[in-house]
Amino acid sequence: MLQVISVWVRDPRIQKNDFWHAYIDYEVCLHTDSVCFTKKLSRVRRRYSEFVWLRQKLQENSMLMVKLPDLPPKNPFFSMNNAQQIAERMKGLQKFLEQILQNPLLLSDSCLHLFLQSQLSVSSMQACATGRTSYSVAQAVQRCGLRKFHSEGDLHKNLDTSCDSD
Repeated sequence: MLQVISVWVRDPRIQKNDFWHAYIDYEVCLHTDSVCFTKKLSRVRRRYSEFVWLRQKLQENSMLMVKLPDLPPKNPFFSMNNAQQIAERMKGLQKFLEQILQNPLLLSDSCLHLFLQSQLSVSSMQACATGRTSYSVAQAVQRCGLRKFHSEGDLHKNLDTSCDSD
């Protein structure tokens, strides 16, 4: 029986840290009936640097047994005001994820699951994937989207007090 895994990268938004520093993040939506995923629908926001982290982790974790697709190149002249550049990057990020999700070996990677189905930061995804958190990967994924968290600290506190163990 063929399992469906659909992913979309859409809705680019400019996020401003302050007057001089800004970045674009993208909504990553996953819809699947695959047994590899606990949640069948998810939606998270990710920025380009997080995609770079994911690719690096997948490469490390697969021990070079898998040739990973490339990300769209980092453009030194990338402009947040250029809709065509943003659209091209978005299309490249989606193509990257679509190719990743076609590889059965990569579907078992906890970093991929955290990236696609949790709101955790890179450092928290790294800690969770290596067992250095009080919550499991499954708990982080299950809590995503169930309620609004004011901060990542709220997520950790909520996971510590209200999640059942696996």
